[in-house]
Amino acid sequence: MANLKEIKRKIGSVKNTQKTTNAMKLVSSAKLKRTEELAKKSRVYAEKLTELLTEIARKMQNSNSDGLDNVYFKDDKNPKKIDIILITADKGLCGGFNSQTIKSVNALLKEYQNTGAKVRLRAVGRKGIDFFKFNNIELSDEIIGLSASPDFKSAAEFISEVSESYVNGDTDRVVIVHNGYVNMITQEVRVDQVLPVDASNMELDTMSTSELEVEPDDDDTLLDALVKRYIEYTMYYSLIDSLAAEHSARMQAMDAATKNAKEMVKELNVKYNKARQEAITTELIEIISGMESLK
Repeated sequence: MANLKEIKRKIGSVKNTQKTTNAMKLVSSAKLKRTEELAKKSRVYAEKLTELLTEIARKMQNSNSDGLDNVYFKDDKNPKKIDIILITADKGLCGGFNSQTIKSVNALLKEYQNTGAKVRLRAVGRKGIDFFKFNNIELSDEIIGLSASPDFKSAAEFISEVSESYVNGDTDRVVIVHNGYVNMITQEVRVDQVLPVDASNMELDTMSTSELEVEPDDDDTLLDALVKRYIEYTMYYSLIDSLAAEHSARMQAMDAATKNAKEMVKELNVKYNKARQEAITTELIEIISGMESLK
């Protein structure tokens, strides 16, 4: 009977776990819907901002015989100093969400270090911070809470220091690595070069049909202001994209855990019933044997 009690206790424990994982799945699903909607709106703004930035850059390129001469667009083919901003979650229980980002950062670290470049890591999110600290890898900057609750002002403040380092020549390239949202069941690690701005992706040589008119003297001022906002919003959007992916990954992980718990309860019930039948059979044999011995 002690065995039966132990099995029954395990069944109760697994059922409680099943309730918890199912509740976490529902919470993540609700949060995902809100974050997904925010990501869609943010993506539209980011696209419009990129279009405007491209238009100004194109006009400057066409008006300057030497091409686009702006510090934010000067790409160094052999960067010696690189800043990597990695975004992870503050919490776990989301499958391989955090480990995939960390794995990509480690691969990028090795790739840059093999070229002799000096790399500085700036971490957003407790999981990434804990991993690199545990492995005695120095972090130039770290922040907890921003990946769980993205805020534009805080994101802008965080990235502004990196941007200033680039303008001052303290770093040659700035890269953001995060696990992004693709759909409800898919996440994808994204490695985005933020600085210098990759002009090749902006199709600057394409003929423009825009009616935008900008005075030549205002070009540099306007372009600098747009690039700064572009950098700030890229950081902010990366945080939102990462959060949506985190909720998606956690929803899947908790759904899988709930299903596993359900299967485990079934197996334990079968085991309980077998043990119960064995106990009843043993008692019957003992009763019959006792009656036979009295004859």
